[in-house]
Amino acid sequence: MPTPRETILTALHARLSALPATALRGEVLPDRVPSNGLLILRDGEPGDPEVTLSPLAYHYQHRAEIEAVVQSADRDAAFDTLTASIGSALAVDRTLGGLCDWVEAQAPRSVDLPVEGAASLKAAVIPVVLHYSTADPLG
Repeated sequence: MPTPRETILTALHARLSALPATALRGEVLPDRVPSNGLLILRDGEPGDPEVTLSPLAYHYQHRAEIEAVVQSADRDAAFDTLTASIGSALAVDRTLGGLCDWVEAQAPRSVDLPVEGAASLKAAVIPVVLHYSTADPLG
């Protein structure tokens, strides 16, 4: 049986997989970026939880990351469309079907990356904070 953390990350990946861009989890950047963009979900860090004792619960603000990458002649517009679609996908249900208390993306930190002999890449890391509680710090 998967832990709550794994269940939440799997649900987040499924939400990203519903977007037109190719969504991967924990993979390395492939040699070619699909024309509709690429999203790579990184599991990130759960951080130190706040603890309540009665009943015992560990409250996390888990920081996952989404790497968003586009490569096209009009990369600025494509990147804007891709990041807006991530925001819209998360806003539909900020609890991922009741699996966590709240999901919120933070502003992307974008960078343009030149590619020799091809269109430049525009990429960003988009932090996503997952608020959830568990009864076990290993869960």
